[in-house]
Amino acid sequence: MEFKDYYKILGLERAASDAEIKSAYRKLARKFHPDLNPNNKEAERRFKEINEAYQVLGEAEKRRKYDQLGADWEHGASEDEILRRYAAAGAAGARPGAGPRWAGAGGMSDFFEQFFGFGGAPFGAGAAGAGARGGPFGFGAAERPARAPDVTAEVAIPLEEAVRGGRRRIELAAQDECPRCGGTGMVAREERQGKLRVIRSAHPCAQCGGAGMIPARRTLEVSIPAGVSEGTRIRLKGQGGRGARPELNGDLFLVVRFEPHSVFAVSGRDLRCQLPVWDYEAALGAEVTAPTMDGKISLKIPAGSQGGRVLRLRGRGIPGRGSEHAGDLLYELKILAPTDMTAEERSLMEQLADKRRARGVADPRAELIRG
Repeated sequence: MEFKDYYKILGLERAASDAEIKSAYRKLARKFHPDLNPNNKEAERRFKEINEAYQVLGEAEKRRKYDQLGADWEHGASEDEILRRYAAAGAAGARPGAGPRWAGAGGMSDFFEQFFGFGGAPFGAGAAGAGARGGPFGFGAAERPARAPDVTAEVAIPLEEAVRGGRRRIELAAQDECPRCGGTGMVAREERQGKLRVIRSAHPCAQCGGAGMIPARRTLEVSIPAGVSEGTRIRLKGQGGRGARPELNGDLFLVVRFEPHSVFAVSGRDLRCQLPVWDYEAALGAEVTAPTMDGKISLKIPAGSQGGRVLRLRGRGIPGRGSEHAGDLLYELKILAPTDMTAEERSLMEQLADKRRARGVADPRAELIRG
C-alpha cells in the first residue's frame, strides 16, 4: 500500500493554489493523454496518476483530508487513529483472487480507493458520486481521535469492607497498546522532507494483527469507600480502554458485589440477622448477647416474643454515603425448644402443660381447624 505524493505527481509544492493545481493538471493531461500516446504503457500509467492526483487535490475537502493523512502530520488531528484504520483497510484489501487495482481505464491506487472510498469507479463519470459515500476511515468522526470505550467489571468484597472501607488489589483482563506498533496498528516506512514526515508505505502490525491493542493482565489498587452498597459503581478514571493518547483513555467502572456473609444478610443498606432464642427466653423476656458488624451488644428480648418478631437497631446497618442514610440492623427472632432436657426439666415442663390445660388456655391451632 504505497503512499502516493499527489503534489509531486503534478509537479507542485504543497502550498500550490487551486489555479496552479488546475493549470498543472491540464498541461500534464494533454501531454500524457492516451490518444496522443498510443500503445505507450508508461504514458497510460502517468495519465492515470495525474487524473487520480487531480481528483483529490482539485477538490478542497478531499485535499484537506489528504493533507492530514499525507506528509503534514503536524497539522493532522488524529495520526494514530488514521494509521490504525489505514492498516485495517490494508489488511481487508488483500482479497484472495482479487485483480490488480489498476485494471481498466478507471483503476486507482490502493491509497486512493481505500482513503476516499471510490471503489474503483471510473474517472469523469460517477467518480464524484462514488466519493460521496465516504471511505473506510469514516471521515468527519475520525478526524478527531476517538475516546476509548469505558469498561465495566465486577468486584466482590466482604461485607466488613463495605461497612468500614478498605483497599483491594484486583486483576483484570485488559487490552493494552501494542509495543511493536505503538498502538497505531501498523508499521510504516516514512521519509523526512524538511519538517514534514511522508508515509511511503505501511502494513498491518504482525504482533497485534493491525488492531493496535494486545490482551494483557492489569493489576490495580482500588480504594473501597465506607458505606458502599451492592451495585455501587466505583469509577477509576483512565483505567478503561486505551486511547491514542492518555487523556483519551476510557474509564473503568467497578460494580460492587458482596460476598456471602455467615451471619448477616443484606437488604439495601439494612442488615438482617436470624437470632435464636430459647422458648423460655421468649416467654419470660431476657437480655441476650447479639452480634453486630462492630462486635457484640446486649439485646433485650421482650417477654412474650413470638418467632418471626423483628427487633430493630436504627443506624447500625451499612453506613450512609452521600445523601443516603445509614441502614438499620434487624434481628428476626427464631424460637428454639429444648431437645436435651433432664428428667427434672421434663417433669417441670409437663407440670406447666397440665396447668395451662387446666386453666383453659386456647388451642393455638383452633383457627386452622375451624370448620
